[in-house]
Amino acid sequence: MSDHSARPALEPMPADWRTALAIAAHPDDLEYGTAAAIAGWTGEGRSVSYLLATRGEAGIDTMDPARAAPVREGEQRAAAAVVGVESVEFLGLVDGVIEYGPALRRELALAIRRHRPELVITVNHHDTWPGGRVWNTPDHRAVGRAALDAAADAGNRWIFPEPGLAPWNGVRWVAVSGSPYPTHAVAAGPGLERAIASLVEHRSYIGALTGRDPQEYARELLGGAAKAEGAM
Repeated sequence: MSDHSARPALEPMPADWRTALAIAAHPDDLEYGTAAAIAGWTGEGRSVSYLLATRGEAGIDTMDPARAAPVREGEQRAAAAVVGVESVEFLGLVDGVIEYGPALRRELALAIRRHRPELVITVNHHDTWPGGRVWNTPDHRAVGRAALDAAADAGNRWIFPEPGLAPWNGVRWVAVSGSPYPTHAVAAGPGLERAIASLVEHRSYIGALTGRDPQEYARELLGGAAKAEGAM
């Protein structure tokens, strides 16, 4: 059992930025909570883009990967649109076997140079999720860790030089969603309804995962999480 009483008070997220790039391993990773913050930010007129390492083709046990990939890509684009994200890019790496290393760092650094964000958002790269009992997946760990490194790599002209693509050292903040060691927080309320609707767009994935109605599942999960976190 985690001792939430020992957790220090969280600072509000910095607001002095206009552009962000959210980097995640799979379709739906950003919809499990992060999208509430993103919806609030786009509602304020900020620009957020998504970069997905895979198309999530290994995520549905009852669906062949060749069929699942376009289904999950379509659901991710629809989910992003709900929270005001128009730019969604897929690297097309193989789901489930992403390896941390220079090749992955390069892909992410070049994406950061293309998008030129002030804020980079990624998902928990630690070994476990908050509470320490649930093991994190290899893809999450690899992509999250590489995103942290790529935020610095993007600004170094001697690391991963690419003709016609200038270095970008304008990343001022990196936000790690779902970290066991949070330092900052965003009020979920302003974007919560859009976040729920965004998760609902992953109908094929949710249906195979739980067998429950996607609307009921998303509202119970995200609404409960927001209430629990807000009470701490």
